[in-house]
Amino acid sequence: MTLELLSPAKNLEQGREAVNHGADALYIGAPAFGARVAAGNSIEEIEQLTRYAHRYHARVYTTVNTLLFDEEVDAAVRLLHQLYNAGVDAAIIQDLGLLECDLPPIELHASTQTHNASIERVKFMEQVGFARVILARETSLEQMKSLRQATHVELEAFVQGALCVSYSGQCYLSQFINGRSGNRGCCSQPCRSAYDLVDAQGRVLRKDQHLLSLRDFSAARHLQEMADAGITSFKIEGRLKDMAYVKNVTAYYRQLLDNMMSHDGEYRPASSGKCTFFFTPDLEKTFNRGFTDYFLRGRQPMATLTTQKSLGKRLGKVTRLDRNSITVDTRETLTPGDGLCFFSPKGELVGFQVNHVQGRTLQPNRMPDGLAVGTLLWRNNDQAFERQLQGRTAERKIDIDAILSGTPDGLMLTLTDDDGTRIEVSIACTKEPAQNPEKAQEQMARQLSKTGDTPFRIARFENRCPQPWFLPAALLNDLRRQALTQLEEARVADHLARRGHCPPLAERQENSTPYFETILDYRANILNTKAETFYRRHGVEEMEYGLEKTLDYDGKALMTTKYCLRYELGMCLKEHPDTAGDLFLKNNRNRFRLVFDCRRCEMQILP
Repeated sequence: MTLELLSPAKNLEQGREAVNHGADALYIGAPAFGARVAAGNSIEEIEQLTRYAHRYHARVYTTVNTLLFDEEVDAAVRLLHQLYNAGVDAAIIQDLGLLECDLPPIELHASTQTHNASIERVKFMEQVGFARVILARETSLEQMKSLRQATHVELEAFVQGALCVSYSGQCYLSQFINGRSGNRGCCSQPCRSAYDLVDAQGRVLRKDQHLLSLRDFSAARHLQEMADAGITSFKIEGRLKDMAYVKNVTAYYRQLLDNMMSHDGEYRPASSGKCTFFFTPDLEKTFNRGFTDYFLRGRQPMATLTTQKSLGKRLGKVTRLDRNSITVDTRETLTPGDGLCFFSPKGELVGFQVNHVQGRTLQPNRMPDGLAVGTLLWRNNDQAFERQLQGRTAERKIDIDAILSGTPDGLMLTLTDDDGTRIEVSIACTKEPAQNPEKAQEQMARQLSKTGDTPFRIARFENRCPQPWFLPAALLNDLRRQALTQLEEARVADHLARRGHCPPLAERQENSTPYFETILDYRANILNTKAETFYRRHGVEEMEYGLEKTLDYDGKALMTTKYCLRYELGMCLKEHPDTAGDLFLKNNRNRFRLVFDCRRCEMQILP
């Protein structure tokens, strides 16, 4: 079974580095209709990235995963044709109205925005033609096992990155507050804002805290369990993150997966090539809000109530304070320019910069207020690590066998890679017996084993020429360059020939698999007539249009989440029924009512 490490690509440059650092696949924003409107890329850039990735048989997916209004559907379909022609392997979509359109034969993946949280939903997605379903972030290991047993579709799950506190595709809070819809790629992230928690009598229970801001997700300790549960694609969140994040996190998970696969022969990587890293990956050294494994193994505390900012890596406690210096009990090496932070006695995150270091004693750019002996410091900007990541940090090479043999009028070089792709390149030349046979043999092996910045590495070289010949270095170099270029082209062509396909339009329109509900409300996210036609064809009798179209928020949940604020604050009604009573969130002029469904263990936010 192949396992895929799926990395984010904000742009062409980050996509290439993700491949270099071990990604088996990338997901990148298209010029339009992506769920991260600030991370779009041109068709030309995406085409360059597909060619680069396909050399390693790494795949490229594009996000066309926003909800569409009627006037946008045709443009989205044209875009999908352009992406397919650019070599893209699959499109990640949310709007099911696209299944009513004449799409190119591009493989389709059901975005996590389609709220893939139940066996019925995932099974339906499989039956209507999706090759892969991206699971809701809240999916537990046990649920993954059940989904695998009930379906055959590929299952993709997140393993690292920022968490949406709401069920994906079921959040309308940003749309309600300022008209920026998360389902349309414009979320303003109100969940990261500070709120007051107020009871029915107007008493403030929590003041100015980030009550909906979750820690970042990390499943690093659960990869084996996830693979055994049926997950084949491990997704890193972060199309808005910087290059350092992409390099560091991709390399970290590449090493974890390779180590796991070296001990478990059942699994193998989904792409080709071996990575060599010139740094030590560390998840804590790039942007993070602290980590949680969320609901993988059950409910736990998971919020960062006092800040929505990056904490970085735990450094150590302050052991001494002088007028202009701070001494820290740490094993980490500090560097001038490092950014440090701590929580003040009021619970506020305070940051400062290191100006000078001598051993474990540092001089800050200013002595921060609230710092005391015993205070725990964090480093949220590791200057030395960041500088290291700005340079060349990884190399990825595909092992090949090279055989040199003679022909009646010259030479032939045969290259065969680890995947079995084989090419033969001949060149005409005059062959003169070498005056120094040993030196001639060494020169042929040396010149033909150079691979430079190509994706290849000569693992085995064999000279089958009947005798040593004197051959100019320029001739050997030309033969090698031709062979490596042809091998690369053969690999890219082979990859494109093996792309997955979605069912043709006629077959999709004949598909009448019944949906598991016959009445749909606004949470079905129907914004266009194509989506309405799709659901009617699958047996839905009544449906509402989505909130982005109706703007009718009265009595409707603006967010539905498995995260429970009562549980987080030690007020779970199952364990503490004495804390019962209405609760509200206040932020600026907005006031929201919290509704708790203890049977489902869910929380809703209503206007």
